[in-house]
Amino acid sequence: MAARRPLRWAVIGTVCLGWTGIMQASEVSSSEADQALRAEIVRLAAQHADEVVGWRRDIHQHPELSNREFRTGRLVAEHLRRLGFDEVRTGIAHTGVVGVLKGGRPGSVVALRADMDALPIVEQTNLAFASRETTTYNGLKVGVMHACGHDAHTAILMGAAQVLAAVRPRLPGTVVFLFQPAEEGPPLEEGGGAKMMIAQGALDQPHPQAIFGLHVSPLAPSGTIGLRPGALMGDESNFRIVIHGRQTHAGRPWHGVDPITIAAQVILALQTIPSRQLDQGAGVSLLTIGTVHGGTRRNIIPDEVELTGTFRTLNAKVVDEAWERIRRTVEMVAASAGATASVDIVRELPITYNDPDLASASLPTLTRLLGSDNVQIPDPVLAAEDFAFYQEKLPGLFLYLGVRDPQADPAKVEDVHSARFMVFEPALNVGVRTLSSLAVDYLLAHQ
Repeated sequence: MAARRPLRWAVIGTVCLGWTGIMQASEVSSSEADQALRAEIVRLAAQHADEVVGWRRDIHQHPELSNREFRTGRLVAEHLRRLGFDEVRTGIAHTGVVGVLKGGRPGSVVALRADMDALPIVEQTNLAFASRETTTYNGLKVGVMHACGHDAHTAILMGAAQVLAAVRPRLPGTVVFLFQPAEEGPPLEEGGGAKMMIAQGALDQPHPQAIFGLHVSPLAPSGTIGLRPGALMGDESNFRIVIHGRQTHAGRPWHGVDPITIAAQVILALQTIPSRQLDQGAGVSLLTIGTVHGGTRRNIIPDEVELTGTFRTLNAKVVDEAWERIRRTVEMVAASAGATASVDIVRELPITYNDPDLASASLPTLTRLLGSDNVQIPDPVLAAEDFAFYQEKLPGLFLYLGVRDPQADPAKVEDVHSARFMVFEPALNVGVRTLSSLAVDYLLAHQ
């Protein structure tokens, strides 16, 4: 997941953002057997807390980039097989793992998902289990680090598998575990991630009726969960612009067409699209240029300049309009200076949209586990998450798990995608009991 701006967290109230009747959500089943099952999940999560921390540290010390999660995938598959899962499928979307755990009682099907890939970052945490891995990425030698918490996500879901396997005879239905590669984006020309997991049958045989996932947040304190119905993260479109000028000597620019100067004009002009041309009241949008490449020497005006960037929005209805305006702006600015330009745009990810009914139904579970003060509503952000592809197929709920050390200064905490990103490990236990309990309460409610 891309780094996101600081979140403003608010305790859930009786009326918030149109979440009708959230505090009047029906109580979960309270039979003695069901209550005993819920209590056992909490007990088992605590019992296996040290193992989860150990798995997380092992994965953190041996990170792997997108579509290269070979060791992590083997670790996960072996774990599920040891637990006696009914089915363990490997090699899904290159390195993904799908585990199926059938309960001892008939019922519905629910899915839980974790992502496994790391980022091309040199770690700077000084942890005893810090990554020392290096590899080649886009032709460059890079470090590899779990700087977005996917090591924590994988360990948490392994812990949930351990817990739910232990109560299997009492489970009223089936739980599908999705350990997904390449959430950060697969290498060019390979494909991967949630989209490929779905295409290769991760949601088939059995087909879940709902899916849950979470993402660690260093901006929120340990012991909290961020739950927001509706749009949580943005729609992501990425683009590549090439401005074609005419090469000449830097001392005689009038003998050519300078694509670098034109690129500067294009960058400024593009910023007026979200700020002046799109309706921000319908959902915030932004446009960012991430790379500028052009030229080989200070005294040569080059033939062309390449720009790459991203357009993000919380309003899917403006995407087509934004694309049209991006193309028109680039082409007309270039033409005004005697150049030409090509614009390629790809829609990468849809909005991460939490099903309001599933969010409302899950609230009693979260408040029971954490207390109402620790279930909070984060602001929507313009990061993006390929969990959204699962949510296009079935009702889904994606949560933020607070992992900030209670002793840390919030103003100095490093966000995800930082070389100094840290996870407060006691929060992993909160993640295990949260995912396990959400799955069980969903199955209990849909017997």
